[in-house]
Amino acid sequence: MATTTNTTTAATGRRTSSGRTPSTRARKSATRTAARKSTRRSTAARRTRSTTTSTQPRTPVAQVTELAERAVLVPFGATLIVRDDIVSTVKGLATRYRTRASIERELKRFERRGVSARNRLERQVRRQRTRFERELRQRRTRVERTVKQNRRRLEREVRQVRRDFERQSSVVSTRVEKLVADAQGLIG
Repeated sequence: MATTTNTTTAATGRRTSSGRTPSTRARKSATRTAARKSTRRSTAARRTRSTTTSTQPRTPVAQVTELAERAVLVPFGATLIVRDDIVSTVKGLATRYRTRASIERELKRFERRGVSARNRLERQVRRQRTRFERELRQRRTRVERTVKQNRRRLEREVRQVRRDFERQSSVVSTRVEKLVADAQGLIG
């Protein structure tokens, strides 16, 4: 079985435990919560009643009247919302830029932000350029090294073939001279 301990909640400052009644603050909170639930229930009931009446058959005149009202009220309401937004934006700008000093302060703020963004962009460009140049140098060095290795290998093989050819040609010329000498000896 789990044991219960006395704890103090930070939000309400009340102590709770098994067996104690809640404090006055807790009772008031519970009363408020019950009142909210009651209000929600009555609002939901009103919504239900209004939807049930709206689904009942109406006269064509009432339907046309409702459509006409909606056709007028929807744009009017949208216009009022836009007007309220514009008024609040203008009021905010008016309070922000009320004096010359505040305008200059905002301009300096914008300038600092622009300078920091420019510097950040320049640093990124320099880093990218440095990285690109380094990779290009590494690739060039790799290609030059490979070309040198291949050239050395080719020159080595050409020298080897030349030596082999010279050996073979000297062996062949020696044999030909011997054959010529033998043939002259047989003829003469």
